[in-house]
Amino acid sequence: MTDSELDRDAERFLIHVTVERGLAANTLAAYRRDLRRYVAFLTARGIVRAEEVDDIVVRSFIASVSASTHGPEDAPYKATSVSRVLSAVRSFHRFLLGEGITAQDPTIEVVRPRVPRPLPHPLGLDEVGRLIEAPDRSTSTGLRDRAILEVLYGAGLRVSELTGLDVDDLDVEGGSVRVVGKGGKEREVPIGRHAQHAVGTYLSRARPSLVGQRTRGALFLNTRGGRLSRQSCAKLLAVYATRAGIERRVSPHDLRHSFATHLLEGGADVRVVQELLGHASVATTQIYTLVTKEHLREVYYTAHPRARGGTGKGR
Repeated sequence: MTDSELDRDAERFLIHVTVERGLAANTLAAYRRDLRRYVAFLTARGIVRAEEVDDIVVRSFIASVSASTHGPEDAPYKATSVSRVLSAVRSFHRFLLGEGITAQDPTIEVVRPRVPRPLPHPLGLDEVGRLIEAPDRSTSTGLRDRAILEVLYGAGLRVSELTGLDVDDLDVEGGSVRVVGKGGKEREVPIGRHAQHAVGTYLSRARPSLVGQRTRGALFLNTRGGRLSRQSCAKLLAVYATRAGIERRVSPHDLRHSFATHLLEGGADVRVVQELLGHASVATTQIYTLVTKEHLREVYYTAHPRARGGTGKGR
């Protein structure tokens, strides 16, 4: 950087975040890179002091970043990268305002770029089947784990909802479970015949051998008789995914994703799936409709003779 007033302000800010916030080296390097670009942008427009910057200038800078490319392949900047740049600029101006160097923050009215939400990656039906069959049902923990997998997939529960279940929350004969979701909101979810059978077997043949002094009403117990933790549930799922020959990392939430996606692919109404998942807004559930559309496109381009390249002659 040259020794302009803007350069000095930027350097003062970088020293501040290094000392006061203890940023990691990579984060600090990104801040320095983004501010160097920002200062160059301002200087090229004849702006020499931070107090001359207004929201229009900041918007123009963010637009220039969004429209630019990087790397040998001239790849466009992702929304996450543009959002990071704006965050650095925003932090810089807030620092200047707090230090009394400027009288206002020109980034207040600047809207952060919308970062697209990543699509869920559900398991295929065959993968779910292999995963559920992976536990060794000749052991108490194997019967427990089979029941856990059946309930996670059969009811689409969050892992915190599953580990928070008590025996009294379960209606095995009726095939449903009472779940306390986010915000303490209760819902009743059907669990299906396979989950009914697995949970019933666990309750009669496995849970009694796991009960200990620490046991209260928890449905799923660890080997010490306490309530199974979310971390333990995630670990056992990873073990069974490997045993089932699934090469990708599988989390409990992936079974929830699979539950929702497979329901929609089977023709379920999105608002029914919303209620089953315990989503406050249907907009949250609709991300799964994008997954099913993507699946339909994949099947179409794989199977339809006129969807692929070539002329289709000779068929």
